[in-house]
Amino acid sequence: MLAYLDWSNQSDHKDWSGRNFHIVSAIRQQKIGRRTAGANVWLSRADEANAETLSQLESRTLSYEVLESEDAVGREMLAEIEAASRSKEGPLVVIILGGRGAQALHRIIGELAKTDQIDSLLGRLHVFTQDALAPLRMDNGLSFVRDFERLLGPDFFRKVLSFNSIKTDAAELEGELVRYVEQLDALGGIDLFFLGLGPEAGGASHLAYIKPGSGAKVNDLAGIIPISESILEHHITKFKAGGTVVSEVDEAECRSAKQILTLGPAAIIKARRIVQSIVDASTAPAKKESYRQLLNTEISSNVSEREQQLDKNPGLWLRLHPNTRSLVLADVLEN
Repeated sequence: MLAYLDWSNQSDHKDWSGRNFHIVSAIRQQKIGRRTAGANVWLSRADEANAETLSQLESRTLSYEVLESEDAVGREMLAEIEAASRSKEGPLVVIILGGRGAQALHRIIGELAKTDQIDSLLGRLHVFTQDALAPLRMDNGLSFVRDFERLLGPDFFRKVLSFNSIKTDAAELEGELVRYVEQLDALGGIDLFFLGLGPEAGGASHLAYIKPGSGAKVNDLAGIIPISESILEHHITKFKAGGTVVSEVDEAECRSAKQILTLGPAAIIKARRIVQSIVDASTAPAKKESYRQLLNTEISSNVSEREQQLDKNPGLWLRLHPNTRSLVLADVLEN
């Protein structure tokens, strides 16, 4: 049974830079449903039917583009933001990717932000992160936000319309995740969602941090799932591989994190455009089999079977989105 959370008294919030914005009352009044699946907690709109929605999603072939370098992937990702800006007027809501997959993009944007070349673009961006480990100090060197600061630089944060991250040191993490989902809704939803591909046992994969066996369903906007040793190792390893200098104190705190806060399948499916990037199969070779299974798995048209497939291999959610681009380096296709 769903239990309903009412956070209607949360009317004004601050983004990362401390600026206020108002969440409109029409959004606040829609209740968020809380569902448990084992030790996992998932949040969704109370009036949405999972089975009906899932049956309506068409399974698609994922076409990929092989690029010559990580920098080339980063340039294409920037081109996607620019294309999104041309497709509509007003602000853009962009979900950025942590870890290795978008580091080239972030370096490129960070350099451009020091100039005035993309100021008009930056001034339209509401930027959100997609997942986080918790509890964790916001200034921990293994926080995604710290990595974004390192690569994007202070000029980026000064120029964007807002930068929004899940507050991993919040006293009440579930309420914080509800607040975060409502921020996204209040801004009109996601225009561009950058995703990677996290390898899992048996060639499965995760998107954001939607883990196999976590019980995520199609209308789940976000969730809180227990952390595992493999997740912690993957998280710390990819930060170190990306050049982050990690102190013993920060690593110890990170290894004591108990939960993952993540956007859910509904956030992915409802995004207007998805761009996936995979640039590190040489250092994370398990991604090769995970990507093969993503490309080649036949997704069932039977709703019950499809639900089981997606729970076993959450990377397959990408195949149910109608507007997806996958940018890869050649190493992910090697045997």
